[in-house]
Amino acid sequence: MSTNPKTFLTPEQYLEIERKAEFKSEYYNGEMFAMARASLAHNLIVGNLVGELHRQLRPGRCRILSSDMRLRVTPTGLYTYPDAVAYCGEPQLLDGSDTLLNPSLIVEVLSPSTEAYDRGRKFEHYQSIESVSEYLLVSSDRVHVDLFRRQADGDWLLKSADRMEDVLELQSIGCRLSLAELYEQVELAAS
Repeated sequence: MSTNPKTFLTPEQYLEIERKAEFKSEYYNGEMFAMARASLAHNLIVGNLVGELHRQLRPGRCRILSSDMRLRVTPTGLYTYPDAVAYCGEPQLLDGSDTLLNPSLIVEVLSPSTEAYDRGRKFEHYQSIESVSEYLLVSSDRVHVDLFRRQADGDWLLKSADRMEDVLELQSIGCRLSLAELYEQVELAAS
Protein backbone atom coordinates (compact mmCIF):
# COMPACT_ATOMS: atom_id res chain seq x y z
CA MET A 1 0.00 0.00 0.00
CA SER A 2 1.43 3.35 -0.98
CA THR A 3 0.64 6.70 0.46
CA ASN A 4 1.00 9.90 -1.49
CA PRO A 5 3.20 12.41 0.28
CA LYS A 6 1.67 15.81 0.96
CA THR A 7 2.86 18.66 -1.18
CA PHE A 8 3.71 21.69 0.91
CA LEU A 9 3.56 25.15 -0.58
CA THR A 10 5.59 28.21 0.23
CA PRO A 11 3.66 31.40 1.03
CA GLU A 12 4.73 32.73 -2.37
CA GLN A 13 3.33 29.65 -4.15
CA TYR A 14 0.08 29.96 -2.18
CA LEU A 15 -0.31 33.63 -3.14
CA GLU A 16 0.38 32.87 -6.80
CA ILE A 17 -2.33 30.17 -6.81
CA GLU A 18 -4.76 32.17 -4.68
CA ARG A 19 -4.58 35.30 -6.81
CA LYS A 20 -5.78 33.27 -9.82
CA ALA A 21 -8.31 31.07 -7.99
CA GLU A 22 -12.08 31.29 -8.35
CA PHE A 23 -12.62 30.37 -4.69
CA LYS A 24 -10.89 31.60 -1.55
CA SER A 25 -8.56 29.39 0.47
CA GLU A 26 -6.73 29.93 3.73
CA TYR A 27 -3.08 29.01 4.08
CA TYR A 28 -1.14 27.77 7.07
CA ASN A 29 2.04 25.80 7.57
CA GLY A 30 2.46 24.91 3.90
CA GLU A 31 -1.14 23.84 3.26
CA MET A 32 -4.15 25.45 1.58
CA PHE A 33 -7.64 25.00 3.03
CA ALA A 34 -10.77 25.73 0.96
CA MET A 35 -13.29 28.00 2.63
CA ALA A 36 -16.93 26.96 2.96
CA ARG A 37 -19.75 29.07 1.58
CA ALA A 38 -21.74 31.17 4.05
CA SER A 39 -25.46 31.08 4.85
CA LEU A 40 -27.95 33.84 4.06
CA ALA A 41 -28.01 34.93 7.72
CA HIS A 42 -24.21 35.05 7.78
CA ASN A 43 -24.07 37.21 4.65
CA LEU A 44 -26.82 39.57 5.87
CA ILE A 45 -25.00 40.09 9.16
CA VAL A 46 -21.71 40.84 7.38
CA GLY A 47 -23.48 43.27 5.04
CA ASN A 48 -25.23 45.03 7.92
CA LEU A 49 -21.98 45.29 9.89
CA VAL A 50 -19.87 46.60 7.01
CA GLY A 51 -22.59 49.05 5.95
CA GLU A 52 -23.12 50.47 9.43
CA LEU A 53 -19.42 50.76 10.26
CA HIS A 54 -18.67 52.28 6.85
CA ARG A 55 -21.29 54.96 7.51
CA GLN A 56 -19.77 55.80 10.88
CA LEU A 57 -16.16 55.71 9.64
CA ARG A 58 -16.63 57.93 6.58
CA PRO A 59 -15.33 61.16 8.10
CA GLY A 60 -12.48 59.55 10.06
CA ARG A 61 -9.14 57.87 9.44
CA CYS A 62 -10.31 54.25 9.88
CA ARG A 63 -11.79 52.01 7.16
CA ILE A 64 -13.81 48.77 7.20
CA LEU A 65 -13.21 46.02 4.62
CA SER A 66 -15.29 42.97 3.78
CA SER A 67 -14.24 39.33 3.54
CA ASP A 68 -12.56 39.75 0.17
CA MET A 69 -9.53 41.32 1.87
CA ARG A 70 -6.96 38.68 2.71
CA LEU A 71 -5.15 39.06 6.05
CA ARG A 72 -1.68 37.78 6.88
CA VAL A 73 -0.94 36.98 10.50
CA THR A 74 2.77 37.69 10.17
CA PRO A 75 3.97 36.14 13.47
CA THR A 76 2.34 32.75 12.74
CA GLY A 77 2.21 32.64 8.92
CA LEU A 78 -1.59 32.24 8.66
CA TYR A 79 -3.27 33.75 5.60
CA THR A 80 -7.02 34.07 6.09
CA TYR A 81 -10.15 36.00 5.10
CA PRO A 82 -11.98 37.35 8.18
CA ASP A 83 -15.60 38.35 7.61
CA ALA A 84 -14.54 41.97 8.15
CA VAL A 85 -11.45 43.89 9.21
CA ALA A 86 -10.91 47.54 10.06
CA TYR A 87 -7.64 49.44 10.02
CA CYS A 88 -6.77 52.98 11.03
CA GLY A 89 -4.32 55.27 9.28
CA GLU A 90 -2.44 53.94 6.30
CA PRO A 91 -3.03 50.30 5.38
CA GLN A 92 0.05 48.13 5.42
CA LEU A 93 -0.22 45.73 2.49
CA LEU A 94 1.95 42.78 1.52
CA ASP A 95 3.45 43.53 -1.90
CA GLY A 96 1.44 46.78 -1.81
CA SER A 97 -1.73 45.08 -3.04
CA ASP A 98 -4.18 42.54 -1.67
CA THR A 99 -3.08 41.26 1.75
CA LEU A 100 -3.60 43.45 4.83
CA LEU A 101 -1.02 43.34 7.61
CA ASN A 102 -2.26 45.90 10.19
CA PRO A 103 -5.90 45.43 11.24
CA SER A 104 -7.19 47.17 14.38
CA LEU A 105 -10.46 45.21 14.53
CA ILE A 106 -11.16 41.70 13.23
CA VAL A 107 -14.71 40.36 12.90
CA GLU A 108 -15.80 36.76 12.44
CA VAL A 109 -19.44 35.77 11.99
CA LEU A 110 -19.81 32.36 13.55
CA SER A 111 -21.15 29.33 11.71
CA PRO A 112 -21.68 25.93 13.32
CA SER A 113 -18.77 24.51 11.31
CA THR A 114 -16.31 27.31 12.18
CA GLU A 115 -17.26 28.47 15.68
CA ALA A 116 -14.79 26.33 17.63
CA TYR A 117 -11.89 27.34 15.35
CA ASP A 118 -12.86 31.05 15.37
CA ARG A 119 -13.07 31.08 19.18
CA GLY A 120 -9.97 28.97 19.72
CA ARG A 121 -7.01 28.49 17.45
CA LYS A 122 -7.85 31.32 15.06
CA PHE A 123 -8.17 33.74 17.99
CA GLU A 124 -4.72 32.60 19.16
CA HIS A 125 -3.35 33.57 15.75
CA TYR A 126 -5.11 36.94 15.79
CA GLN A 127 -3.80 37.76 19.27
CA SER A 128 -0.26 37.67 17.88
CA ILE A 129 -0.95 40.68 15.60
CA GLU A 130 0.29 43.74 17.50
CA SER A 131 -2.10 46.16 15.77
CA VAL A 132 -5.24 44.18 16.76
CA SER A 133 -6.97 45.64 19.78
CA GLU A 134 -10.45 44.14 19.34
CA TYR A 135 -11.90 40.86 18.10
CA LEU A 136 -15.65 40.66 17.49
CA LEU A 137 -17.48 37.34 17.25
CA VAL A 138 -21.06 37.48 15.97
CA SER A 139 -23.46 34.52 16.21
CA SER A 140 -25.44 33.82 13.06
CA ASP A 141 -28.02 31.51 14.66
CA ARG A 142 -29.08 33.72 17.61
CA VAL A 143 -28.69 37.27 18.86
CA HIS A 144 -25.33 37.12 20.59
CA VAL A 145 -22.06 39.01 20.20
CA ASP A 146 -18.75 38.62 22.04
CA LEU A 147 -16.26 41.49 21.92
CA PHE A 148 -12.73 40.76 23.10
CA ARG A 149 -10.65 43.86 23.86
CA ARG A 150 -6.88 43.80 24.42
CA GLN A 151 -5.90 45.42 27.72
CA ALA A 152 -2.72 47.41 28.41
CA ASP A 153 -1.16 44.36 30.12
CA GLY A 154 -1.87 42.15 27.08
CA ASP A 155 -4.84 40.33 28.61
CA TRP A 156 -8.13 40.21 26.74
CA LEU A 157 -11.38 41.44 28.33
CA LEU A 158 -14.68 39.92 27.16
CA LYS A 159 -17.89 41.96 26.77
CA SER A 160 -20.97 40.02 25.64
CA ALA A 161 -24.30 41.31 24.38
CA ASP A 162 -27.46 39.34 23.58
CA ARG A 163 -30.39 41.76 23.43
CA MET A 164 -31.50 43.71 20.37
CA GLU A 165 -31.36 46.95 22.37
CA ASP A 166 -27.70 46.39 23.33
CA VAL A 167 -25.01 48.64 21.85
CA LEU A 168 -21.29 47.84 21.83
CA GLU A 169 -18.51 50.41 21.80
CA LEU A 170 -15.79 49.50 19.31
CA GLN A 171 -13.02 51.58 20.83
CA SER A 172 -10.42 50.47 18.29
CA ILE A 173 -12.21 52.37 15.52
CA GLY A 174 -14.39 54.81 17.49
CA CYS A 175 -17.77 53.31 16.52
CA ARG A 176 -20.94 52.14 18.24
CA LEU A 177 -22.58 48.95 17.02
CA SER A 178 -26.26 48.37 17.74
CA LEU A 179 -27.37 44.74 17.75
CA ALA A 180 -30.70 45.88 16.25
CA GLU A 181 -28.79 47.22 13.23
CA LEU A 182 -26.46 44.23 13.11
CA TYR A 183 -29.33 41.72 13.00
CA GLU A 184 -31.69 43.85 10.89
CA GLN A 185 -33.77 41.64 8.53
CA VAL A 186 -31.91 38.50 9.66
CA GLU A 187 -34.26 35.57 10.32
CA LEU A 188 -32.97 33.51 13.22
CA ALA A 189 -34.18 30.07 14.26
CA ALA A 190 -36.70 30.14 17.11
CA SER A 191 -35.13 29.13 20.43
